[in-house]
Amino acid sequence: MDTISAKIDTRLYRTEITSASGNIVIADEPQEMGGKNLGFSPSELLASSLASCTLITLRMYINRKQWDVSEINIKIDFQRDAEQNISHFNRKIEVIGEVDDKQRQRLETIANSCPIHKTLTNTIEIKTTLI
Repeated sequence: MDTISAKIDTRLYRTEITSASGNIVIADEPQEMGGKNLGFSPSELLASSLASCTLITLRMYINRKQWDVSEINIKIDFQRDAEQNISHFNRKIEVIGEVDDKQRQRLETIANSCPIHKTLTNTIEIKTTLI
């Protein structure tokens, strides 16, 4: 993966996130947290990564199998329990099309195999260097 760059400006918490390929996303905190709600919160970005990765992984698999699925929708609820030091993701996937129970079970397995799901459910190491 290419490097992601982020910079914060003078509007309190508004952060501009840029990919090496030039895509830009704005992050901010909601007003009740002192931000101006000008973009996704960091927690929303984390949940969005899981949602988009899951959808793309499912669509790739469905296309490869040539299954008759017209639409896939996903909802992610994310909560962080700081007291217990546990993060909870609740992922609900709706598949619209002609799929039987066996195919649905396979799609659940595929959803759990998306790269972001694997990242979040395995050991994560973060190295920080101040420059």
